[in-house]
Amino acid sequence: MLHLRVVCASSVSASVFAFLESEPGVAHLVVTHGVSRRPVGDVIEAAVAREVAEDVLRRLTELGVPRQGAMSLQPIDAMVSDTADAAERAAPGRGADAVIWEELVATTGEESQLNPVFLGFLTIACLLAAVGVITDSAITLVGAMVVSPDFGPLAALAVSVVGRRGRLGARAGLALCVGFPLAMLVTAALALLARAGGIFEPGDLSGLRQAAFIYEVGPYSIVLALLAGAAGMVALTSEKPGALIGVFISVTTVPAAGFAALATVAGYWSRFGEAAIQLLINLAGVALAGTLTLLVRRRHIVPGAHTATDWLRHAPKRHAR
Repeated sequence: MLHLRVVCASSVSASVFAFLESEPGVAHLVVTHGVSRRPVGDVIEAAVAREVAEDVLRRLTELGVPRQGAMSLQPIDAMVSDTADAAERAAPGRGADAVIWEELVATTGEESQLNPVFLGFLTIACLLAAVGVITDSAITLVGAMVVSPDFGPLAALAVSVVGRRGRLGARAGLALCVGFPLAMLVTAALALLARAGGIFEPGDLSGLRQAAFIYEVGPYSIVLALLAGAAGMVALTSEKPGALIGVFISVTTVPAAGFAALATVAGYWSRFGEAAIQLLINLAGVALAGTLTLLVRRRHIVPGAHTATDWLRHAPKRHAR
């Protein structure tokens, strides 16, 4: 169940209450009259089954709530209520299959911003990958994959294509196009210092065992990128966020970037080219698979709406811009 909070003007309060009261997937409906000052109106709260949350948001948008007020959803970690259980049973579909597009847009929009936090995590991940390559440590490479924040912009690209949100896609593309070159540049600069200090030698890149998969491009590079992108989007749009960790470990983006930076310092240009191709394949594969996954799911997630694309195009854009 999700906790719905609506702040609305008095002029639409009655319509909002009537709709929520008629919705079978809503329980524990509470109205507090006259407590809102901006706008002057009421606060309405309820427990909403995840299966109908998207339809509820769409209907509240049609009633004009976002124009003067606001609506928000928060997950309820634990609820002991026979009434709420009955509401969930009455709601069509399954909670794990439901996609809340406003939540998806807000999440991908937040995680695709080019800011110091994003650049810091991506640079640290790239440095970890470089250390993992030099030490031929699979554990360190896995750590770099988990730390990397690059799935957020890739997911945002998929959402921008399906929802026709050009600004979201442009922001995600900027984060990737600036983030990876900067992280690789910093990694290469520190590798030069390490080489000058005798910590890193070009010979360290020969005879790799654990890290050989980083630059070895083959059919499975495409297959893994597509599978990881599909799994990541399913996890992001469902109640299975823990599955994203497996996705991070499956994608060879940051390890390839770190290896490419080391290869430039070592003068191994053929290996640099292979790692760069591996990086591009994984980035493109994840974004493509995420887009296809959303296109497949969009016709089954918004009861009463034409398509998820219509909802994304007309939904409030305060989080996605």
